[in-house]
Amino acid sequence: MIANVIITSVVGGFLCLDRVFLLLMISRPIVAAPLIGYLLGDPYTGLVAGAFTELFWIDRLPMGIYIPPNSTITAILITASSIEAGHLLGFMSRGMFTLAVLVFVPFGHFAQKMDFLIVKGNEKLADEALRDVMKIDDNSLSRKHFFPLLKTWAFSAGFIMVALGLGIPLLTFLYPVLPGWTGRGLEILYPLLPLIGTAVALNATHVRGFFPVFCGVFLFAGALFYYIKGIS
Repeated sequence: MIANVIITSVVGGFLCLDRVFLLLMISRPIVAAPLIGYLLGDPYTGLVAGAFTELFWIDRLPMGIYIPPNSTITAILITASSIEAGHLLGFMSRGMFTLAVLVFVPFGHFAQKMDFLIVKGNEKLADEALRDVMKIDDNSLSRKHFFPLLKTWAFSAGFIMVALGLGIPLLTFLYPVLPGWTGRGLEILYPLLPLIGTAVALNATHVRGFFPVFCGVFLFAGALFYYIKGIS
């Protein structure tokens, strides 16, 4: 488990860089979560987590100074915690996945606050970089260019590592001791997760040009579900 948590944290940190630097869309939950699931041997769970998280916060767009909840980290945490808790318990259930969703969705807002602090810190570096330009100090300017990337990766990877270090033992301990009615309730809630995400996405279609994006994500996720289930 420890090795998988480290791998997830390192790779997850690099995926989070795409949110601020690469912008290749690999940080989107529908991409990042299946990648983590593939690394951990269960891409299907990653796809389910990515599709739900993608739809759940699809109406939170990073426009202007607004920083949305960190859906990338949320999807990674749900995926990795579900898979690793399943390995430790010897079984994987829909109820445990639902419990992971309930536990880790709030972490998206915690990571949002972390992103805000990173951005505020980068503003100070930007002011210092302008002074370096005035001094024609290329070496210092180069360091200030790469330091925010290293900081973003380190904070994201550290956040994932700490959250998984706490969350996986919590799921492993909590799920087996839940009352029977609670477990059945979590099982019932599992098929409702896509409906919750779809409702959020449909509510966001008033944004101009958003409906084709939603349809594209929905069809893409559906095709992947069908393909992965067909080969599993």
